[in-house]
Amino acid sequence: MNGRAHSFWLGTALIAAGLLVLLLGAGVGSTGLDSVLNARHDPVAWQILWDIRLPRTLGAWVAGGLLGLAGAVAQGLFRNPLADPYLLGSASGAALGVAIALALVGTSALATQWLVRLGLTGAAFAGAVVGVVLTLVLARGVQHTLRLLLAGVIVGVVLGAARDLVTIAEPDTLQAMQGFMLGTTGFVGWAACGVMAAMLLAALLVSALLGRVLDGLALGEATAISLGLPLAAVRAVLVGVLALATGAAVAQTGLIAFVGLAAPHLVRSLVKTTHGRLVVLSAFMGGLLLMAADVLARWVIAPQELPVGVLTAVLGGSYLLWLMHRRRRPGGGL
Repeated sequence: MNGRAHSFWLGTALIAAGLLVLLLGAGVGSTGLDSVLNARHDPVAWQILWDIRLPRTLGAWVAGGLLGLAGAVAQGLFRNPLADPYLLGSASGAALGVAIALALVGTSALATQWLVRLGLTGAAFAGAVVGVVLTLVLARGVQHTLRLLLAGVIVGVVLGAARDLVTIAEPDTLQAMQGFMLGTTGFVGWAACGVMAAMLLAALLVSALLGRVLDGLALGEATAISLGLPLAAVRAVLVGVLALATGAAVAQTGLIAFVGLAAPHLVRSLVKTTHGRLVVLSAFMGGLLLMAADVLARWVIAPQELPVGVLTAVLGGSYLLWLMHRRRRPGGGL
């Protein structure tokens, strides 16, 4: 089979696995399968299923899709296999934007109204753009991998400190921001799902259309220029896509690490394809990873649950260590 056929079957498998995990997620919670079995006859069971479990599970898929897409765009744009929204300052910037919005407006990070979710997404998007731009300015471009990653770490630390200062200055937001910092899908409702789905669709369309540019960049900047690609304008658009995807996910679920890093690597390990299809498959993979992590976080210590951001950090950190070990082996690589 050619790369297109492999991509099609991988996408089909990821969608099928996602549907299975969605069904599993509907039955995992403090009340177990009782809510599913009694949903038709018990209004409370139906409310638990429809208003809590389904939007939370779907929200985890969409948020993971946004992070997976952001990781694929970042790795292609910066020609760096370790590029990730959390390593380039965009996630820290998005969190700072949310903290400032909460401090100014006085609303809760857990509010479910459409207007609040859109407002938080806009604030997170603006913060993510600031974070990425600061990283690029500090690194003086994308040519030096080590400098880019170091700049991203520095910007992330500084913006994280600024976020903490904003939170301390407004103690009323402290409790909400604590859960936000740990990363959680527990308060994702249908409004948040709708906002993230709209952002995911827009980001997918733009990044897929610009897949040829990412393919050109993979061959080197000089090659991309020789192909007549308008790099400056397209880079600006791709940075916007990266910031939009990261900001939308962070605004609704908080800081959930390593999904954006792992999803593109897993896709590339399974199929060789162009960036146009890679970003779509990375979104599907990221959605499956975060949805599975969310279900696992609810199941491990049921009826209590782990913050899903803590679980992805543990699992993702282990995966990153494995990648680094593999890269050090003779003939290894990312």
